[in-house]
Parts: sequence; C-alpha cells; structure tokens
Amino acid sequence: MSSTSNSSTPRAPTRRRPGESIAAVRPAVKRTAVRAALLGLTAALLGRAALAAEPSAAPELPIPPIAFRARVLDNGLRVIAVERRATPTVAVQVWYHVGSRDDPPGRSGFAHLFEHMMFKATRNLADEQFDRLTEDVGGANNAFTSDDVTAYQSVVPANHLETLLWAEAERMANLRVDAANFRSERAVVQEEYRQQILAAPYGRFFNAIPGASYRVHPYRRTTIGSIEDLDAAELADVVAFHAAHYRPDNATLVVAGDFDPAQLDAWVDRYFGHLPRPPAAPARAPADEPPWPADRRVDLAAPRVPLPAVALTWLAPPLTHPDAAALRVAAAILANGDSSRLNQALVYRQQVASQAGFDADLRVGPGLLIGYAIAAGDSALERVRAALLTEVKRLIAQPPHAAELAKVKTQLITAAFMTRQTALGLGAAVAEAAVLEGDPARVNASLDDLRRVSAADVQRVLRRYVAGAHHVTIAYRQAPAAR
Repeated sequence: MSSTSNSSTPRAPTRRRPGESIAAVRPAVKRTAVRAALLGLTAALLGRAALAAEPSAAPELPIPPIAFRARVLDNGLRVIAVERRATPTVAVQVWYHVGSRDDPPGRSGFAHLFEHMMFKATRNLADEQFDRLTEDVGGANNAFTSDDVTAYQSVVPANHLETLLWAEAERMANLRVDAANFRSERAVVQEEYRQQILAAPYGRFFNAIPGASYRVHPYRRTTIGSIEDLDAAELADVVAFHAAHYRPDNATLVVAGDFDPAQLDAWVDRYFGHLPRPPAAPARAPADEPPWPADRRVDLAAPRVPLPAVALTWLAPPLTHPDAAALRVAAAILANGDSSRLNQALVYRQQVASQAGFDADLRVGPGLLIGYAIAAGDSALERVRAALLTEVKRLIAQPPHAAELAKVKTQLITAAFMTRQTALGLGAAVAEAAVLEGDPARVNASLDDLRRVSAADVQRVLRRYVAGAHHVTIAYRQAPAAR
C-alpha cells in the first residue's frame, strides 16, 4: 500500500430518471448557461493604453488551501480523505475513470448507460435500495457521466458513513448485470434521448457540436449516445464493458466532511480492501486530434426550431495545459453575465442575437472553444455569425482593461470557493483535480493559476487558438415543412 499526505499546500450532467433534464448531451456546452448566470461584468472596451496600468494579478482573496490525505490500496483503489467538521455530514464519491470516450465502437452511450445501471440490484441490494440508504436518512445521491469520467456522489449524516461505504463497495463488486436490468435502463436512456435531443428545440444543435468539431478523437461521440447504437447492444457487450472498467484500480474514492480519519481508514480497508484486482488494467489508448486543414461548415436543419442558431468551435489544449487558466478567463470575459462582451455587443447594441455564449470546454484530451448565438427575430444567421466572430477576435485587438480582468478573475475564484463550502462540493473539487488533472494538489494550484492570468495572456491564447487556427461553423435552422 502506498500513501501520500498533504496538510497545508497540496469538470451538467447528473443522474437522471425519465422526464428529468440532462446535461449529458454535451456537458460543457450546457455549462455555458451556468457560467453566463454569474454576476455581470463591465463591458467598456478600452484601448491598449489600459494594459500598462493593469495590475499583475487580481486582488488577493483569502482562500485557505484544501488539506487532504491520499493513499492507494493494494488492489489499486485510490482513496482521498478531506476532513472538515463544520457540519455533521459526509460526502462519499466514487469517480470511475471511464467516460463516453471509452464507449466501444458502435456502442455509443455505454458509459452513460452504466451510470443508470449502477442504481439497480446487486448481490445484496435490491433495485433502488441505494436510494433508500441515502434518502431515507435525510441524505441524497446523484451521478454524472462526461467524456472522461463517470462519478457517483452521495451525502449523508456522518453517522451513516459506514453503511454508505459498504454500499459503494457492494455495487462496485457485485452489480447484477443481467438482461432485465439492461433492457429497463436502455429504455430509460432512449427516452431521455427522445425528450432532450429530438424534442427539445436546440437539442440536435448542441448534440451535433462534438461530431462536427472533432475529426477522429473519441470525443466525437456524445455522452448520451444514439438510439441505434443502444438498440444494437447485446448483454454480452454490457457484461464486458462492466468487467473492463468497474474495478478498484480504475476508480478514485473521495470522502469529505465529518469523520474520524482512523475509523475511515479501517472502514475503507474492510469494505474495499478485499476486492480483487483484475489481472489486466483497462487501457485507454492515446488519441490525438489533428487540426482542420481549412475552415469547415456544417449546416443542420430540424423541426421545431424557434430561431436559427450558430456555433463556432476551435480546438483547445487539454485541461492540464499551461494555457488552460487563460482560456477560462478569456471565456468569462466574453460570456459571463449580461454585461459581458458578447451579450453587450450581440444582444444589446446590435440586437442580432437573443442569447450568446462562449465556453472553454477543457478535458483530459483535446478540448474545444465554443462560441454560440441564437438569432433575434429575423436577423440573418450570417450576420449573427459574423458578429460573434468579430467580438471574439476583438478581444485579441482590444485587451481587457484592469477592472474587467480583475472582476472576472474574482468571479471565477469566488465561484470555486463557494462551491467548496459544502462537503459535496469540497470532495468534487478534489476529485476533479485528482482524476481529470492527475494530481489532487491541483485543487489549490488551479486558483493560483487564475490569479496569475494577465491581459497579455488572454490575448496570447486567443491569438494562438483562435486567430492562428481554423474553425468549424455549425449553422442550425428550421427544416422545410414536409409536403
């Protein structure tokens, strides 16, 4: 058993039932709306003279580092403990290192399907009994699937921690993967697809962005998959997928909140330590994404499209790249709040768009920069597209002034800090750093990265990834009426 410790300085989509909304269509695109709901920014666009007066960093915020303790069991399970006894609650999360990028060829949606199946029966738990173990004691549980991970999250009163750890180990080792469970959850996922992709006015639009933007990378597949691929799946495929990915050496267990560290270690060893480590670890083949040789356009049409929409996408570096923080700040300057640059220009001044957004969708592998706008009234879609592209490029020519930059960085850091005030948010922040960035200490370092971003950094990354690269245009319109 190996162990590391850090005491001072060391990613919607959720679980869904029929009728509930999903963010699994393209999680990061959906996050754009969340980010846009943050406090507004000043939108005055000053010249380069403002850059000279810009402070080197946003005003320092007193954010204490998150202390954690990490160890690895003999079977490969990584365990991270984050003790905080502010309230008598505890959050338990298991992040499996499997996402839609790992779906087998012709079987898109498998990772998401298993998110659902993990709430079905096990050898010692009945269907939906996991819900009873959390909800009946005043707690809650949820789950989400993304391109890179599938995570299961629960919060319970602290005195129910042992039961929850047993239940997580039980469904890791003893899930009942049978035909009945497979058929029922496949039907649930297919109904989600009908409601959230086919029936929603812009479902097809956002669902098409990954496939249009990537040439070869598995990120081309959407998390929710397709009805056809799910129809073609057989029980043997499901059993093989579960055996390959749901195993202790492919998972990270994070416990955050009110617990006794020695007691936690004993319980983890008792319930997880005996689980066998399969002989061959799952291999995630490295996948590069070549740049587009020229600008590309994809035109889509669908029924029930209230107003035309357009998206522009550029390839971005992985989440661990040194440019990641500057890209997040650039996206916030463009799209955070009503007074952001895109909203001020497209929605208010020019009135060509009813909604506009921009997201730095960064992942374990190559990410995307995604700008989008929904037309206002009878605005021509080409005019909307041109306005969107102009404003993105304007940020290269007209850097953010000092107050604009400081405010955006403060918003991003404050949002992260507020999320970490709950046991669930605290654990999720550490898990994201550990699993997606490969190092739990990044939970603290990432905030310092944001603080260090300068106006010149914002211009530099946009010059590199936008002005210096080809992009994809996705145009979305109402389909002609059937005759």
